Amino acid sequence: MSDAQKRLEALEAVCAALAHASRRQILMTVHFRGGMSAGDIAARFHHAWPTISRHLKVLEEAGLVTAERRGRERLYRVDHGKLELLREWLGWFDAKKK
Repeated sequence: MSDAQKRLEALEAVCAALAHASRRQILMTVHFRGGMSAGDIAARFHHAWPTISRHLKVLEEAGLVTAERRGRERLYRVDHGKLELLREWLGWFDAKKK
């Protein structure tokens, strides 16, 4: 698989993860808080724990968040690297570059 294909697949995963409003809100919340435990994230949203867990898994699989074990908790942080793929793609539509 070429590097371009890998980048397109990664971009597709990022876009798919961001397609759900709850996941976008979770990502913003974690970003502005600088990292949060899964329990703290769940406490901020009106979803059942399994729903939050699934959203976090999608964000993690897309590479948008990382999870670090801290005892019995997992601390989630935004991984800005994959967001750069989205910025790069959106850059194609920047009218200033024409």
